[in-house]
Amino acid sequence: MRSSPVFDEDEGKRTDASSPAVETWKHHQSNINKEWGDLVLLYCYLITGLLDSAATHIWGSFVSMQTGNTVYVGLGLAAPNADNRWIRALVSLAAFCVGSYFFSRFHRHLSPRRRWVLIASFIIQLLFLVLAAIIVTVGKNAASSDLHWQVLVPLAAVAFQSSGQAVMSRVLQYGGLTSVVLTSNYCDLFSDAHLFALKNVERNRRAAAPLLLLAGAVAGGVWARSSIGMKGALWTAVFMKSLIVVAWEVWWKEPEPRAEE
Repeated sequence: MRSSPVFDEDEGKRTDASSPAVETWKHHQSNINKEWGDLVLLYCYLITGLLDSAATHIWGSFVSMQTGNTVYVGLGLAAPNADNRWIRALVSLAAFCVGSYFFSRFHRHLSPRRRWVLIASFIIQLLFLVLAAIIVTVGKNAASSDLHWQVLVPLAAVAFQSSGQAVMSRVLQYGGLTSVVLTSNYCDLFSDAHLFALKNVERNRRAAAPLLLLAGAVAGGVWARSSIGMKGALWTAVFMKSLIVVAWEVWWKEPEPRAEE
């Protein structure tokens, strides 16, 4: 009688349970451990600083920090014929809101911290960045003051993907690390009763966030003032965000709950 292919001939045990395909499936179905997830969110501040710095200098509006864009929209509504920066700011703001709606429901309906969900979320963000980078790279050099699709589409794409980072702070339960807001960081940092304590993890996070965003902003400013301009900033962001996809692939999984004795 022929032995079943799902049994080991010598030991009579199933071998398919430990096959590479099954192990890969289990790996991607596992929940990631949110411990040290704050490091990923802090890293996102670098990307935010890079993109907002370059975009504000070249396109005249933010792509992540929507407080500034809201002010630009208000100024534009007060004097709509003065310039059209408020329209670009409104496009960015609208794209960010749509992205927040999409990414929040994406995680909510597909198990928030499941590994494949986090990987897919950042791949979507990465694809929107690639789209923006390709348009800016191969398109004509449309003036930043023009309401041209080669300005508005990349602007909207980058704003849409940046909302995914903000939603991730909720997924990983580090609400103070949205990567798109600093005012609350400054307030919480300097309001901390233990500001000067030797060991204060929350203080360290709040202090690191603006420093990392500042470092990214410096890099974005260098790109914006170079001959490469926005292309350099976008492709750098593509590379940086792809590293997060790799990180989620190898991130350790959530520990299994212990069986009650």
